[in-house]
Amino acid sequence: MTLQRSQVRVLYRPLYVLCMRTINITTIYEDNNLIVIDKPAGLLAHPVTDEKDTLIDLMKIKYPEAKLVHRLDKDTSGLMVIAKNEKTYEWLKSQFLNRQIHKKYLALVNGILKDKKGVIAKSISKSRKRGGSQTIAPIGKMREALTRYEVIKEFSAKGGSASGGKNYTLLEVSPETGRTHQIRIHLASIGHPLAGDEKYKFKRQAKIDGLNRQFLHASYLQFQLLDGKIMEFRSELPEELNKVLKKYDNQIGYIQ
Repeated sequence: MTLQRSQVRVLYRPLYVLCMRTINITTIYEDNNLIVIDKPAGLLAHPVTDEKDTLIDLMKIKYPEAKLVHRLDKDTSGLMVIAKNEKTYEWLKSQFLNRQIHKKYLALVNGILKDKKGVIAKSISKSRKRGGSQTIAPIGKMREALTRYEVIKEFSAKGGSASGGKNYTLLEVSPETGRTHQIRIHLASIGHPLAGDEKYKFKRQAKIDGLNRQFLHASYLQFQLLDGKIMEFRSELPEELNKVLKKYDNQIGYIQ
């Protein structure tokens, strides 16, 4: 679908902040059918067992019929759209299923990638050896998954290695499917796990001071409203992730 700029509305400034109990949730956009929020890291999107005060619990305080259309991992921050009614939920869900919703993430990975852009096509399934984790398999099996990536910036230090050490790469990542932990698994599968990812890290993966979660932020979201209007949303990196990038800019420099 080719879009004219007049058809697209781009929003990136916070509309207001929802104060839900002890958690502040930044709202980017809201209408009668849906709300787009900037989820903070550390907030679980929905209960896994019997957790309380998850994102959906908090949203239902103000919007009793709220339903999650998609999810972000607990320690991933960024843009999410939440339906306020069943009709909107089904409309948005169909766009996700038909791969008509576009998402982009900013990710800092260990090492310097050989290819400046590429596609990772590997199926994902539950691991029998690691409880709650996912693993990869050749494409063509169950739960096909596809992830595109492109290098934004390379941070290289003397003595660092291509696969890690003090070398890091900032990527823009676009998942075309929505499997659990897809970006984290796919990047680890090509030898470049996310900085700060405790679940899918390599054994000797160096830790970054001041980074207390995986460096992954949902920075862009595009979808179509019920009236046909295309909406685009952008979210800047949270301050704690910006500090990490500034630190490496100052300490080891970067290669554009």
